[in-house]
Amino acid sequence: ENMPLVFCFIHPVCDTPPWEPPQNLRPLDVLAEAVPPDGSAVGVRVMQVQGARGLQLSAAAPHALSFPASRIFFRCDLFPEEFSIVVTLKVPSLPPKKNEYLLAVVAEERDSLLLGLRYSPTQLHFLFLSEDGAGAWQTRVSFRSPALVDGQWHVLVLAVSEGSFSLTTDCGPAVDIMADMPFPATLSVRGARFFIGSRRRTKGRFTGLVRQLVLLPGSDATPRLCPCVNPELAVLSIPAILRGLTGKPEDNEVLKYPYETDMKVTLGPRPPCTKAEDAQFWFDASRKGLYLCVGSEWVSVLAAKERLDYVEEHQSLFTNSETLGIEVFVIPETGLFVATANRKTTSAIYKWTDGKFASYQDIPTHQAQSWRHFTIGKKVFLAVANFEPNEKGQEFSVIYKWSQRRLRFTPYQRVPTHSARDWEAFEVAGEHFLAVANHREGDNHNIDSVIYKWNPGTRLFEANQTIATSGAYDWEFFTVGPYAFLAVANAFNGTSTRLQSNLYVRLGGSFQLFQSFLTFGAADWEVFHIGERVFLAVANSHRYDVEMRVQNDSYVINSVIYELNVTAQTFVRFQEIRTCSALDWEFFSVGEDYFLVVANSFDGNTFSVNSIIYRWQGYEGFVAVHSLPTFGCRDWEAFRTAAGSYLVYSSAKEPLSRVLKLRTG
Repeated sequence: ENMPLVFCFIHPVCDTPPWEPPQNLRPLDVLAEAVPPDGSAVGVRVMQVQGARGLQLSAAAPHALSFPASRIFFRCDLFPEEFSIVVTLKVPSLPPKKNEYLLAVVAEERDSLLLGLRYSPTQLHFLFLSEDGAGAWQTRVSFRSPALVDGQWHVLVLAVSEGSFSLTTDCGPAVDIMADMPFPATLSVRGARFFIGSRRRTKGRFTGLVRQLVLLPGSDATPRLCPCVNPELAVLSIPAILRGLTGKPEDNEVLKYPYETDMKVTLGPRPPCTKAEDAQFWFDASRKGLYLCVGSEWVSVLAAKERLDYVEEHQSLFTNSETLGIEVFVIPETGLFVATANRKTTSAIYKWTDGKFASYQDIPTHQAQSWRHFTIGKKVFLAVANFEPNEKGQEFSVIYKWSQRRLRFTPYQRVPTHSARDWEAFEVAGEHFLAVANHREGDNHNIDSVIYKWNPGTRLFEANQTIATSGAYDWEFFTVGPYAFLAVANAFNGTSTRLQSNLYVRLGGSFQLFQSFLTFGAADWEVFHIGERVFLAVANSHRYDVEMRVQNDSYVINSVIYELNVTAQTFVRFQEIRTCSALDWEFFSVGEDYFLVVANSFDGNTFSVNSIIYRWQGYEGFVAVHSLPTFGCRDWEAFRTAAGSYLVYSSAKEPLSRVLKLRTG
């Protein structure tokens, strides 16, 4: 799995490498980097044609199918001098002079093409930027008649070594070109971005199907693929969503591809879905939806407009103790999980198994407040925010790393914290960060919270910036265009919950104050987008001042939704919603509808308080549509599986969390 330093090319999942022979180099799946594991990118369709699955990208925005070059050029920003590009594609016939891009590496700041692979009806073109003292120019190496536009699957291997360029099609004889201009030994991709199926713009967008797009540094990939029984579908590496043929999807896979098969369609009321009906269709005329029987469930393949009808209890999840926070996440090729942050000395991880969460792993914690899942390259991490010190009086929170060998999370790094409430993980310009919300140190709530930065050399998080906070409860990261923002929920300054919670913007390598908001025991920020509009909602929990006598109605206060005014470059108050000691907001969508659910925890008299789902209704804002009985509700998470959409909430007052299913009609 290691990459040789001679190529100045290190992938983030690799250890510091010794030299290894080129045949041991690992292929880098460029297509998998650009498309989510479940293929759920907007505008991307998974299609099965001629017995193989591929991705149709033509409806996706170019930037949606891109990623920063720094994600794979991790320690060095030079493109390897020797490499292969492997492509499996199926292309339609094209007009005589039309060109379509399969891959482009673009220097974003100057919109300059550093490297590209495109094809026309009669040629395959490999382009790269050449430079010398006199300036820079585009070099093009063209291979004639690759016979691509015949509507069949084909595997292309382009091998580059200095001035030698070789193209192999379907494991056939190689076509070699010795070019006057060699591929540059020092092609810098700093600040560049990989674009899949485009050259960063709509013109020249790829209209066919792509199944494989792999970069193999340091060697010719042909010997790894050929000979092959099925050479037009030879595989070096393909995304998980494209593996295998038809059948029951994994627990967490959403069925998104049409089938080429003998089609039997049942009309009328909902029929049974058993082994006898497997791979058969049912058309629901009343809802104008087409469904496929997969396993024992009807899965929508051509959906009518899906609308939330009602909410029903799906599972009572009994936990080790009261649960303060929950985190739902997916580990590719492994499954869907939920981590519970429990009040006592053991927190737990549950895996979605046969349609419900089942106990999977217990982890020792110290009054855990929350979990945060994040990835760095192919590494999967889970960070816990511990509120109390351990038995030895040591106070720290812990980052755990997923072990693919043991299929468990193992301790990776301890981080000193002070009554930590929350972790936020984020990435800026290819660099990875973790922000911890330190709530108090002893009785002092006015302390620093810390932003940590991943050091790829030591492979550890190191303190990068401190920010003064007051009883910090939550961090929320988001981006607007090229700008990165970080919002902190300040809950208590030692005397009052009435204080400023702040929004910071990253400028010049650090976060600087952008805007302040008056909040009352702020416990959570939730950012969400509706179309081009950007909203920021704060959960206000309590109105309290040491000089004021506590009143029961001090918990029933307004939480606020703000909207970004782009012209004024500030967030302005959009809507106030009456809440009962709100501790969390969760935004989710069903079909074309958008929703917010609030965690109402206490009304001054009882913890048995209804939490409310609000639906977006345009000019009216968010309108209450469902009232959900909850007890000491602390946190909400929304998630989807092949079987539908769900909500899960945790209770800070009883060892019981509940999974709710969103029924649509």
